[in-house]
Amino acid sequence: MKLRGSIASGLLLLLVPANAQVIEFESGGLHYQTLTRGGITVMFAHLPSQVRRFAAIQVAVSNGSSELCVVRPEDFYIEYDGAVVQAVPALAVITELIRNASGKDVIELVTTYEAGLYGFGRIRSTNGYERRRQAALAYVSSARLKAAAAASAIALVQTVLRPGESTDGAVFYPAPPRTVKWCRVRAEVGGYRFEFNPTEFSRDGKKAK
Repeated sequence: MKLRGSIASGLLLLLVPANAQVIEFESGGLHYQTLTRGGITVMFAHLPSQVRRFAAIQVAVSNGSSELCVVRPEDFYIEYDGAVVQAVPALAVITELIRNASGKDVIELVTTYEAGLYGFGRIRSTNGYERRRQAALAYVSSARLKAAAAASAIALVQTVLRPGESTDGAVFYPAPPRTVKWCRVRAEVGGYRFEFNPTEFSRDGKKAK
């Protein structure tokens, strides 16, 4: 019986996967971190552009599991100086962008986000920014509203991913004080907790040297 118990314990240890490792890489001038748990992959990079009272991270999520996966911006958190800040719901961000963002803010945000899109080459988005942008532009005519629509399409919205699907978008949170030097991103997606490596909070979105 003891022998059988030892064998069973050994087999169980072999079946338990090792802790997932955070992978970091540079692309398009941005510093990305990616982590996979339970078949779900989450990737992000800090965006240098700050719009109104918001800072943002560029996020991509891919569902490689066999279950449905719900993705919400509110499932992302930024930790710094002992504080834990929850990301802002998409509707609040979109409303702010359309009502108050200046033309310069909008152009900067859209340009920065689109320049970083090819950094998501590891995750081919099936229902992300590009599809939202096309849908938004189909319903507006004026140049000002087109710019606002394009900017608002960047915001990650609640999405249900079927197996094999993916999405991307910007997750916004209240900009931290200028004195903040380090932060950590974490997320609760698909029933898994994703904790990324601490990074120096630089306003240019690049990895600290």
